[in-house]
Amino acid sequence: MQLVFREKGALYAAYMPVLADGGLFVPTTRDYRLGEDIYLLLTLPEDPQRYPVAGKVAWVTPANASGGRTQGVGVRFPADEKTRALKLRIEEILGTAISSAKPTQTI
Repeated sequence: MQLVFREKGALYAAYMPVLADGGLFVPTTRDYRLGEDIYLLLTLPEDPQRYPVAGKVAWVTPANASGGRTQGVGVRFPADEKTRALKLRIEEILGTAISSAKPTQTI
């Protein structure tokens, strides 16, 4: 599944720093189960590189969720060197915004 972030605000809303190895919220109408493998091809704002990620579903936001939340899944990044570098790159792009109290689509 391809996931393209064109703006820093969209990346902020999807990024999950609370997971030890990082993760992202992925809007999707496809049904996934907890622990299921999910493969992403990630594009970050102002970065021409595409990052492959073999993650696992960490949580599911169903259709018609309370609070008008977007349907989708939270994807936990794997604990490997390549993905640790991706986590650092995301946090570099987000900078101080990462500690914002602004609501996100994540847990």
